[in-house]
Amino acid sequence: MNQRKAVQGANNVDTNELYARGLRRRKKMFGEADVEKRMAASGHFGAPLQTVINAYVYGDIWERSGLSNDIRSLVMLGITAASNRPAEFRVHAKGALANGCSREQVQDVLLLVAMYCGVPAAIETNRIAAEIFGEAPASAADSPAKT
Repeated sequence: MNQRKAVQGANNVDTNELYARGLRRRKKMFGEADVEKRMAASGHFGAPLQTVINAYVYGDIWERSGLSNDIRSLVMLGITAASNRPAEFRVHAKGALANGCSREQVQDVLLLVAMYCGVPAAIETNRIAAEIFGEAPASAADSPAKT
């Protein structure tokens, strides 16, 4: 049986369809080259996780209608900043830009993170966001953040 087959959800959608839908969304948000690079980096060992990410994260959860794409992106920025996941924050900051999030929206999310999760959680992600929004040189990524 195909690895992505036969899981039936509330909408009775085949996981092959979820996978294809999720891969399309992921490439639209992050660019085909970046998605292919991330998928290839996980190798054969990581292929099952990439299947879950494509089918369930992007093919199911990101396709739900309860939140708009920009709001969902802002939530992801808050989650990744608060949980100290700068690499994932960078990916989702690019996705937020593609989903139409404004500089001010991202800035406000990071101020909330600073207030509720602590300033250290927001320092590096502020630098990354400034870089993504073209307000800081990419070379700043190599410099340590200062409080």
